[in-house]
Amino acid sequence: MGNGSLARWTHRHPDGGLGLRLGLACLAAFIVLVPFTALAALVDTKWGPLSRLDVSSTRHANSWVLHHRELISPLRATSYIFHAWVFRLVVVVLAGWLLYQGARRLAAWAVTTLVAAGLLDVLLKVAIDRPRPTLPSAIAHAPGGSFPSGHALTAVVGTATIVLILLPVLHGSWRVVAWVAAALISLLSGTCRVLLGVHFVSDVLAGWILGAAIVLATTAAFETWRRDEGRRPIDPVVEGTQPEAAPEIAGHGDRGHSR
Repeated sequence: MGNGSLARWTHRHPDGGLGLRLGLACLAAFIVLVPFTALAALVDTKWGPLSRLDVSSTRHANSWVLHHRELISPLRATSYIFHAWVFRLVVVVLAGWLLYQGARRLAAWAVTTLVAAGLLDVLLKVAIDRPRPTLPSAIAHAPGGSFPSGHALTAVVGTATIVLILLPVLHGSWRVVAWVAAALISLLSGTCRVLLGVHFVSDVLAGWILGAAIVLATTAAFETWRRDEGRRPIDPVVEGTQPEAAPEIAGHGDRGHSR
């Protein structure tokens, strides 16, 4: 069933369309979580092949950066610019704007997604308690557990949340640009952590995967609420989490009315 056929079918059968879309969203979240669960299990049990691959790749990355020292300052700057707290601050400010404009439920979704990511990051770091890479010539240091990468996780959650909020006021190719920018920022945020030697490759992969699963899950939950309110089924990747909140997102909301 192509996108056009799916859109026509869901328009004629809105309840069935809701079930189909939510089912696909839940399936996608489950499929995304499978590799994360596998990675977490392998890391927790200290599976030899993965441990050796992680150590080898981290040492090679460290050696390469040490031979290109001009990259150290840009890598450190990138790590600070794309720090987890930067994404959290941006999302909180955006949520505050939405609250002020009357889009309270969209603001609640954004904050809930962010908080879920933060809590899971902390819980997994404590539960798995993986030490950070140990290198003879360390370029950078970071506190806390190594698995998963909080930078990678929060970059995916933060950029995806921002894009899903803004999509209703973006049009045409700008929507593609927004998603490409989110992907590049997430890729850069995670990669620089490996190059700085503060994370293993599997930490970063796990962060990316878990971040995608969290966004898929909370977006599916929000779509359930939308349909309970009698609103049409949507494709959040194209239209955003709450298309009908476009006036509020653009700053033209009715502040006395809550969406």
